[in-house]
Amino acid sequence: MKTNAVVVERVTTDSKLFAHTRWDAVPVVAGLLHCAYFFGMFYLFPRAPLWVMIILGLIYSISISWNINGISHNFIHNPYFRSPVLNRLFSILESISVGFSQIFYECIHMQHHKGNADLPDEHGETVDWISIYKHGHDGDAEHPFKYAFFSFFREDPKTVFQELKRKDPREAFWGVAELTLFVTTFVILGILNWRYICFLLPFYYFGHSLSYLNGYYRHYGGNPNEPLAWGVSSYDKLYNWTWFYNGYHAEHHFRPKVHWTRMQAFRDQIIEQQRAAGVRMIKPPHALGFLDPNLPPHPKSGSMREEPHPI
Repeated sequence: MKTNAVVVERVTTDSKLFAHTRWDAVPVVAGLLHCAYFFGMFYLFPRAPLWVMIILGLIYSISISWNINGISHNFIHNPYFRSPVLNRLFSILESISVGFSQIFYECIHMQHHKGNADLPDEHGETVDWISIYKHGHDGDAEHPFKYAFFSFFREDPKTVFQELKRKDPREAFWGVAELTLFVTTFVILGILNWRYICFLLPFYYFGHSLSYLNGYYRHYGGNPNEPLAWGVSSYDKLYNWTWFYNGYHAEHHFRPKVHWTRMQAFRDQIIEQQRAAGVRMIKPPHALGFLDPNLPPHPKSGSMREEPHPI
């Protein structure tokens, strides 16, 4: 069977609220709870001991990566609501919760799918703005912790805005509006309690770094030249149940529009093709990918051009 011949079943529903399935109520509620948690931390800051706030801050950091890679990511590919107004409002809510424009994230992520973690060309450029190979050397991926902790500062809102404006000036406007709303929210919180915003910002940065670390191991050891093997998958059940099947990343890159509720069934459909293509899998969740016992050699200690661990 040719890989391009795979037929993907689209989920449908008769719900007047949800566009694809009523199961999307789960990530929607999770997104609402995440936003409530964000503002709840501000309420608790002057009332709870510091050690409690540090624990809550670490949970907030993890929740940023959880939201970006689960709730927000699935929303990009399959917007949850039938109503454009509700999708717009949820996009704004997500922007405030994770501290970055959902529309800008969508633009970056769709560029990621255009390049699929591609290797640099002769000029050192990649189609994928966040490719793990972009700042690597000799065709190897960048060091994972450098990628995780430096990528936040490499984000280029100007380039994203220009791309959005080229495609759809209206979406570019809303992207800037979302950035303005989240920055305004942080500024207001800082005016109300400057100590709180000083406390929050390191956890905010750490959360986005964790998101990049998650993204790194979704491609480290994959094959940029083989569509079926662009991504690296993790099939840990608890991880996929709580992160809305974010672990099925090889499957996702092969068919990005497959709904999160259909990922396991889709994998069952193409598993023999994946094995033939050498799709890589890791045992732990992506954020803990460095603990996988079968990782390719570190870029500084050897080439990544080894046979992938079979799926």
